[in-house]
Amino acid sequence: MKFIGNIIWFVFGGLLISLGYFLGGLVLCLTIVGIPFGIKVMRLGAFALWPFGGRVMPRENPVGCLSTILNIIWIVFGGIEVAFAHLVTGVIFCITIIGIPFGLQHFKLMTLALVPFGHEIVRN
Repeated sequence: MKFIGNIIWFVFGGLLISLGYFLGGLVLCLTIVGIPFGIKVMRLGAFALWPFGGRVMPRENPVGCLSTILNIIWIVFGGIEVAFAHLVTGVIFCITIIGIPFGLQHFKLMTLALVPFGHEIVRN
């Protein structure tokens, strides 16, 4: 079932979402300050490509205050907008019964897009 969900996701928008994240990650990696953010955005893009079968979990060994500071910087400079876009898209998908699984995937992406530092993606 995960495979079919991932194929449908890929064809109907997952590829575009993922390409957007990869392009944003490459732009962020152009500066030295943006490299940690660019790497996280590229990981988010890889997860956005095949979201079914993966979970967003808090890290067992968080970096500490560094991840909090990076999350605050991330939220101020664009994370809130990306998370809000996933929230709105997830709500729109959840209006229909067929779209509920895809809406739930957007909610997972929303969590990772809001606070990417201190979280990891776990594949089943």
